[in-house]
Amino acid sequence: MHIITRKRIIEAEERYPDCETALRGWYLLMKGTDFSNFADLRNAFNSVDKVGDLYVFNIGGNKLRLITAIHFKTAKVYIRAILTHSEYDKDNWKE
Repeated sequence: MHIITRKRIIEAEERYPDCETALRGWYLLMKGTDFSNFADLRNAFNSVDKVGDLYVFNIGGNKLRLITAIHFKTAKVYIRAILTHSEYDKDNWKE
């Protein structure tokens, strides 16, 4: 998959150093795999949820939420936001 943009992962690694390994692992697995649908994605990431048109990943033992838009046909992943659990619960990311 082509991930747009890795910069958000790097910024999150700096902001949340305790989740650096988990963020890097997510990135490497996503980049190295072509998922054809949500079922394939769910097989690799059992903590991913579909929320509307977006896909939300639990990262670092539920410390962070990585919110993406995924276009399976074009193999592109757009990172919309990386939030803490409390930031995610405020629902501002849905706007």
